[in-house]
Amino acid sequence: MAAFRRLYEQQYAVALFNNIRFVIEGGGGPQPQLLQRKVPLENKSIFSGSLFHYLEENKRWRSRFLFVPDSYSISYYDSKAVSTKRQHPKGTINCAGYKVLTSLEDYLDLLADSLPGVKAKTGSSAFLKCATQFPLILWHPYARHHYFCAVSEKDQKKWHAVLQDCIRHTNDGLPEEDKVQTPAFTDAVRLYRQAQGHYGTWEMMCGAPSQILSNLVMEKLLSELRDLICPRLKGKLHERQKSWMLISDAVYSLVQGRCLAQYEELLQRCEAARSSLEASIRTDMDQIISSKEHLSSKIRAAVVPKAEKLLKVSIQPYISSILDALMEPTSRGFSEVRELFFKELVDMSKNIINEGTKEMHMDKISMLAFHPVKMQSCYEKVEQLSLEGLQQRFDVSSPSVFVQRAQILMREQMDNAVYTFEQILHQSLETQGTEELCKTVQRCQDRVLKKFDYDSSSVRKRFFREALLQIFIPYMLKQLSPSCLSELLRFQEMIFEDFSPFILVENIFEEVVLHSVTKDIMMAVKEAAVQRRHNLYRDSIVLSNSDPSLHLLGDNPSIDWAGEYGGGQEKTDGPEKEEEEEEEEEGGEGQKKRRMKQVVSMIQVEDSDLPSPETGAEVPGSSPVLLSERDRFYSFYSGFTAFQPVNTFTHTHTHTHTHTQLVHVTSLVTVSTVDTSCPLEACPSVQHPGGRRAMMLVNSSWEFLNGFLLVIRRPETCSSSSSSSSRHTQEGDGGTLMRDTSLSLSLNKEMLCM
Repeated sequence: MAAFRRLYEQQYAVALFNNIRFVIEGGGGPQPQLLQRKVPLENKSIFSGSLFHYLEENKRWRSRFLFVPDSYSISYYDSKAVSTKRQHPKGTINCAGYKVLTSLEDYLDLLADSLPGVKAKTGSSAFLKCATQFPLILWHPYARHHYFCAVSEKDQKKWHAVLQDCIRHTNDGLPEEDKVQTPAFTDAVRLYRQAQGHYGTWEMMCGAPSQILSNLVMEKLLSELRDLICPRLKGKLHERQKSWMLISDAVYSLVQGRCLAQYEELLQRCEAARSSLEASIRTDMDQIISSKEHLSSKIRAAVVPKAEKLLKVSIQPYISSILDALMEPTSRGFSEVRELFFKELVDMSKNIINEGTKEMHMDKISMLAFHPVKMQSCYEKVEQLSLEGLQQRFDVSSPSVFVQRAQILMREQMDNAVYTFEQILHQSLETQGTEELCKTVQRCQDRVLKKFDYDSSSVRKRFFREALLQIFIPYMLKQLSPSCLSELLRFQEMIFEDFSPFILVENIFEEVVLHSVTKDIMMAVKEAAVQRRHNLYRDSIVLSNSDPSLHLLGDNPSIDWAGEYGGGQEKTDGPEKEEEEEEEEEGGEGQKKRRMKQVVSMIQVEDSDLPSPETGAEVPGSSPVLLSERDRFYSFYSGFTAFQPVNTFTHTHTHTHTHTQLVHVTSLVTVSTVDTSCPLEACPSVQHPGGRRAMMLVNSSWEFLNGFLLVIRRPETCSSSSSSSSRHTQEGDGGTLMRDTSLSLSLNKEMLCM
């Protein structure tokens, strides 16, 4: 800690100078178009539920109730009732640095790597036997491991997404809002590791500063402990593994406590000296800048020729290939975010139409970015990122560093889009009312999607540049340092003593190396934007003042959609509903303040299987399709441009045969009040937004059911059936499926659109 303390104090003064200079001179990239939520998870919890938990004390599995608050730490209780009474949990897990595993074999492989040289005998049993076939294991290289089991594969997938989201959030523990402490800390950690000979990315750069410092200490201490203790461990393999885990966890806890205390002391000392440093900076700002620029020119003359030679031979041939490896999965992930946002708005419009009311359903999408199950499909796209063949060359420990960063940016963009949509929609409803609600939603949606596309392009380009710099800069520093550091020592004498806290030769050397490669990286990203392969805006397209009044909405308080537009009594499947009921019985303002809506419960996770018609189950992505008669139609919105036949139902009666075609309406349709029993010729025309007339099958009756147009062809006489129940047939490209039901389902494409 003594070496780190010295580095941090030096970098703190440099970061303070850079921040003040940035504030005075200004600068920055493109202005974001979307609003940003100040407190995204205010009065919210993420998830809760029950899992089997392995107790190492008595080697038994026991049911535990897990609760994930907005801090993303996991608290587990004996039961849900104990959690509801606000009693202390049995334990709390900080997920920073953990990995979630769903395979016992993968866990045993990692466990075996922790004790190198110790091999298990063939046929030897592991110390852990899972309670079910669906394990969830939290593994950490230094801390205690946690073992859970789900009751089904569906629950395992849901909890896997939740645990991954907890890890992703807690790993991002350094606040970007602090422009002094965070840069000073990250630079000090990087310089400390470089002094130890470790260049490149670091997987354990995760969590709060005290946790990162603990990982920094354990990186060196663990190997020494292993060499000292492992030869003295006795017993069977699983007993030695368990003993080693307990020792490692105890040492890690002790190191964390010491690091936290010393880091807080270091912060206090630096903050106490901040006022005097800031006064010196503001007094001598011009002289400090001139002295730094003079020194930079000298260092640039000595370093740039070597850097350009290295750049030409070892960097430039790999820029395009690495950029392609980064762009493909990242662009797919952001596209999936856009599609998910669009789908949720379409579903909201369907619900408004189907229910025939003006109740808003914003609670279902307001926390969409923090719904781990819904967002999992977006995150999975980025997890396909691979830098195979390049990791060893450029000392990249793992692509997980870039994967998690991209996923965090995706979540931020989703939340910005949802929050901007909320504010714009609320403003529109205040001025226009709720008479044409679907049209208002459509206009707001189109407006937000344009802003999302622009911000998505800017965020991705910045991510690509930063990722390439993270890959190339450590490699160049490692190659150039042996030959350049000796020359840099003589430049230290050129710095005035009064300016020495704010001008460091090591920092200027890294800035020169960074500028030497930045031009090639910027050019590569610019060429990728010109090719339009990944839906990137060109740098020349700047929407600086496209919506100047929008930023004023960002200061508005949170919107109570349920209170203003109804829908507040919507039924959920989460445990928070019962919790609220119990609190209402207890009464009191203190109980009401402790209520928290649960994010995962706000958005139902539909199954992907098609429901049987007779069950009345939900169709994924829409409200239940109930085959009942209705005599009124409503306007319906979806974001495509054509009619699509879905299925044809053939309902078999005793003497008649009625063909019913279920057609998905995928354009803006306005239908008048009609009699559903009349033939189609007598019905008013259905107008397509582009002016084309959509003609249905002649001599048919039709009705509009929850986002679908039901075309019922004229009855035909058929032979009587003596069977008590009919058969259900579904035909398609894959064959025929027979079921015992009263409906016969087959594909039919007789729909005519003109």
